[in-house]
Amino acid sequence: MSAVMHRAKADARASHVTVGQVRHLPGAREEIDCSCGMTLTNGPQWSLDEHIRLHRAEARYLALSEVAPAGMPRLIPVDPARLPR
Repeated sequence: MSAVMHRAKADARASHVTVGQVRHLPGAREEIDCSCGMTLTNGPQWSLDEHIRLHRAEARYLALSEVAPAGMPRLIPVDPARLPR
């Protein structure tokens, strides 16, 4: 992995850590905050842990996609309009 891509991955990992304690809500709902400002929750078909893992994976993917060399083949095209602001 290039130094630029390694740095992007490390920055994404550092920018998406859970903050505080899990909040237990009525109806078996749970939520926790991410350091990026998003609230992560469980749902009817996914656990809070699964949401945390997906959130972190998406953050790494977007960070790596932003710095990947032009023309590198992709499974999923990255539309600039879908990148977080």
